[in-house]
Order: sequence, then structure tokens, then C-alpha cells
Amino acid sequence: MNIEMIEAAAKRIDGHARRTPLLTSPFVDEIAGRRVFVKPEALQHTGSFKFRGAWSAVSALTDNALKAGVIAFSSGNHAQGVALAAREHGTSAVIVMPADAPQMKIENTRALGAEVVLYDRATEDRDEIGARLATERGLTLIKPFDEPLVIAGQGTVGLEIAEQAAELGANAREVLVCCGGGGLTSGIALALEAKAPELRVRPVEPENFDDVTRSLEAGEIKRNKSLSGSICDAIITPQPGDVTFPILKRLCGPGLVVPEEDCLRAMAVAFARLKVVLEPGGAIALAAALYHGDKFDGDDVIAVASGGNVDAEVFQMALAKYGDDV
Repeated sequence: MNIEMIEAAAKRIDGHARRTPLLTSPFVDEIAGRRVFVKPEALQHTGSFKFRGAWSAVSALTDNALKAGVIAFSSGNHAQGVALAAREHGTSAVIVMPADAPQMKIENTRALGAEVVLYDRATEDRDEIGARLATERGLTLIKPFDEPLVIAGQGTVGLEIAEQAAELGANAREVLVCCGGGGLTSGIALALEAKAPELRVRPVEPENFDDVTRSLEAGEIKRNKSLSGSICDAIITPQPGDVTFPILKRLCGPGLVVPEEDCLRAMAVAFARLKVVLEPGGAIALAAALYHGDKFDGDDVIAVASGGNVDAEVFQMALAKYGDDV
């Protein structure tokens, strides 16, 4: 992985992915006690940054691979990104999704033309299912985070952050990133290493699913004990990737671990003050910026809001519990 791959992905993505802004609000700044710049990837096609990596990977396939079709496994955001990228390239997509994924994500993936194969994430192995179906049907597997072409696409978020932070005069030292397997986090870190080396990436994870944080502390990959039971489903993965972890280890600062309740609070803040809808996992970096400012440095901070594909009942719960507080 290198900056040249990210820049090549940016050229393929240009005109297809949205260039999302950096948003600010004096009300958000007051809560955080510093200026907060929010990168709302919830406004990206399919409601998350995942479209970038999906387009990057699908657009690089050979003609024969495109004709055969693609397969991916995902709790929902990568699923929708790959489904749309495949449709736009005129090919088919099979998506392996956990049966307990938010219903909206499952329905949206099907609506984008993909065949959805459901599995039990507590008892079945999505990697095995994906590899088996890929072999049986001759499909190209597009992994959600541990794939260089996908990481390169996610790294385009970092290219934009570097440009926008300079344009807006953000005096930030750290960029907080919602982190699952590390595709977005490592891609941004690589881009910033080349374009804004003064900025350091900090992975942000939910309590009890902090495999990246523990892996960084230990200097080796650590697994999560459980793969279900969190409202932050979008960023729950078994462990950091073999491709992503060396990048995270080399470039990132210590991980931040945030309670689920703070994610719900951040969702209410984003809706009230930024007019942006976020899902719990997509709000966790903003939650760290708002409520855990003692764990990072700088007068300003940049937080990536990675996705907004939230079921109505979860969103209503966030607003009901914390809407009056913001």
C-alpha cells in the first residue's frame, strides 16, 4: 500500500463519489470544548464511505472478472457500496450479510440489485461462506477492509481531509476515525502521512469490541471475544486485517474506546446541530470528540462521521433519550 495507489483510486472515483465537506457548528464546539471539524461520509452515496472502496475495487477489475460478477461480505455498508458499484459497472453482486444486520441495510442492498445471502454471525464464518461461493460461482471476492484496492478507495477521504483542513485553517493535530477492521483508518493514515504529516489518526471503537485498540497496545493482532451484541454493528469485525494492521501500527496513535450511550448522544447532536443523520458506529468518532476530549491533544480536532444507515427505531431511541440535551 502506498500513496500512489490512493491517488490512482482518486482518479477512478472522480465524478462518481461525492466530495463530502468538513462541517462545523458553534454548538458542537461548545460541547467539545474545542473546534470540531466533522467529515460527514454519511452523505456519501449509499450512506457511508464504503462506496469509495467499493468503486475503487470494482473499477479496477478486468473485463472478464466484471462479466463473472463480484461477491462481498458485510453487515451492510460495504454491502450497499459494492451492490451500487457493481450495478453501475453492469455486473452482478452477491452479498453475504449477518441475519441480525439492520433491516434497512438488508433491504437497501437487495434494492440495489444484489443477491443477499444471510448467515448467523455467532455460529458461522463469513470468510468461509464468501470464499466458498466465490469458488463455486467464479466470482471476484471484494473484502470489506483487508484489500489494497478497497483501502486505496477509503484513503481518498484522507486526501480530501488534507486539502480541506488547509483551506479552512483547521489547527488540528489528530483525526478521529470510526474503526472496524481498519480499512478506512489505514487508508486515511496513509493519505495523511503523504499530504498532511502533522495530522495523526486515532482509531475509535465501542466498548467490548476494541480489537484494534488492544492490538495496538500489544503490538500484535488481538481478536474480539464476541462478534455480536453491539448497536455499533457497522464497525464490529473479528480482528484487524493482515493488510491494515501493519499500517495502523506504524502510523496511528493509541485507540479510543467509547461507550455505546455516547454514540447515541452524538447521533442526537449531529441531527440537532449539523442536520446530519448518523448510525451508532458512524457517530463514534464524533462521540469521542464531544465527550472524551481529555484523551487527545490540540485546539481543534477532525472527526470522520463514517455512515448514516440507521434503522428508524434506533434513531428514534437516540433522539428520545438525548434530543432534549442538545
